[in-house]
Amino acid sequence: MIKVEIKKIVKLSLLYIVFCFGLQPAVAQKTKQLVLISLDGVSVDGVERANAPVIDSLMKAGAFSLDTRVVMPSITLPNWTSMLTGSGPEQHGVVDNGWKIDKYVLPPAEKDEDGYYPSVFSVLKKQMPHVRTAFYYNWGDLINTYNKKYLDETSFLENDGYKENYHKAFNFIKDNKKNSFLIFLYSGHTDNAGHKHQWKTDGYLKSIEEADKVIGEFLGALKKEGLDKNIHFMFLSDHGGIGYGHGGVTVDEMLVPWSISGPRVRAGYKIEEPNNTINTGAVILKLFNAKAPRAWIGRVPQGVFK
Repeated sequence: MIKVEIKKIVKLSLLYIVFCFGLQPAVAQKTKQLVLISLDGVSVDGVERANAPVIDSLMKAGAFSLDTRVVMPSITLPNWTSMLTGSGPEQHGVVDNGWKIDKYVLPPAEKDEDGYYPSVFSVLKKQMPHVRTAFYYNWGDLINTYNKKYLDETSFLENDGYKENYHKAFNFIKDNKKNSFLIFLYSGHTDNAGHKHQWKTDGYLKSIEEADKVIGEFLGALKKEGLDKNIHFMFLSDHGGIGYGHGGVTVDEMLVPWSISGPRVRAGYKIEEPNNTINTGAVILKLFNAKAPRAWIGRVPQGVFK
């Protein structure tokens, strides 16, 4: 009886210390780190035919799909917005590349205090203010659909520049190695190569191979510093292409590679169930143990996590 009372006193004392000094329980302190390696316009055919060993190994190190469907229309802004909001154009209202906060046809089904549809960045920041967020990109309009006040760091590079953003992402990770973070690391040069050379051509495949080398250098630098052990990585693309363009509903345009790897993710697991890029947001929130907004429709594919 005395032992039971002593245990209660110790437990209450610990709770008192937590309350007074603002300490967090060990479970709550556990960091969650995720990097979204995002290449625009990369088709399934592209990753299969290009000499891209780093991307191949990154995908197969975790749960992956080679037939994930994108949303319609198969163009850039609606699709990246869908991935990072766990919703389709029907919910977020971004139906073309010209969307702006004061220029749209279909209003979002749900809005934050500034009129933006909830994204993974705003959802995480509201539920977990300690999570650090970063957004690296080289297509100017890409950031238009997100409320920037929920982004701790942004970096825009012109003229297809993207290598410097990988260096900035590395420094961000190094500075936040003890923190939880979500990093969106994007390049549109692969999409531009498709428009310039046509999809399925050597010029297009070369752009994927160039990115593969940069990704390899980035991952190698993280490993050298011992920063990669707790990081989850997702490899994402928004659409494929046919001829010089995209926007239609052919298999070449509508199917993309998709993967996640890292702690608690099944390694070498090929996702067999139908998958859609809108599930990306749901997977991200699952990883951070965050609650999705009611308007979101994405879900976590079965078997991804152990």
